[in-house]
Amino acid sequence: MQTHIVPVGFDYDRLIAPLVRDQIDVDSVILLEGAVGSEANVEYSRHLSEKLETDFRSLLGAETERFVLEDVYDYDAAFEQAYELITAELDRGNEVWVNVAAMPRTVSFAFANAAHSLMVERQEDREHIHTYYTAPEKYLETELAEELREQIALLEDLADRERRAARTDGAEGDAEGIAADRIADRLESARDLLDEFDERGTTIGAKEIGGDHIVELPVATFSNVKPFEELILYKLGEDGEFDSVSELAESLARELNEEYTDSFRSKVIYNVDRLGPGGKGYIEREEHGKSYRTRLSRIGELWVRAHSDDGTDD
Repeated sequence: MQTHIVPVGFDYDRLIAPLVRDQIDVDSVILLEGAVGSEANVEYSRHLSEKLETDFRSLLGAETERFVLEDVYDYDAAFEQAYELITAELDRGNEVWVNVAAMPRTVSFAFANAAHSLMVERQEDREHIHTYYTAPEKYLETELAEELREQIALLEDLADRERRAARTDGAEGDAEGIAADRIADRLESARDLLDEFDERGTTIGAKEIGGDHIVELPVATFSNVKPFEELILYKLGEDGEFDSVSELAESLARELNEEYTDSFRSKVIYNVDRLGPGGKGYIEREEHGKSYRTRLSRIGELWVRAHSDDGTDD
């Protein structure tokens, strides 16, 4: 079974045309539509998602599901959803294809990194996970800009004609005045929009997300994690930062109903080192006097989020 996971942005052709043209087998499709942005943007994405749902079924005979990404700028949540979706398909024995041609870059990177992490973590499924991109034949933005230039030229001709007619008649009638005002308004609006396009390109400004204007996109490549290492990661995910590895070891001993001994403490220290910056990179350690504050790294947080629900549906 071939499952395609397709985040939907503002593209149609790039998400379905290559599959039709190359006659690629598509048994099922998971469409993800974003729910953040202006009402017009959300509605447009929803419309494309509905059209793709219909056409994937009619043109490729694929079973199709639609999901909503609540925040297309939340990298961690997108990564978690991608990891869960890909894992679920692999567990069903399906081959997974992830399309990263559309949606904001946060989603595309999150899905690509989740796929890559699973390739590393599940070596036996490495050949069953694919990410792919499709380049457009042309970009409509530049064509729209050229069309707008033609419309401006037409409006300028109409405005000149209105002025000449007014001078000929000696005075403008109400109808002519209304027409002239509408032409002037549309002409001013078109000129302003084209000036912005020529100056800034297809986007304007930098959106603030979560108090910052930059969203860090960590490259997550999950390594195989042993059972005791899992316990440490989940503990840090649940309780947050510990002032020292000894404090972490004591808390783990209580949770496991084990005696807190030097041997147990050494075991925790050894595994924290393996999970730290010199090892798998899931834990950060900050020097604090004679101790080290211990907490999850950004990649460690992603690992915990992605694995926390493993087996909950069984």
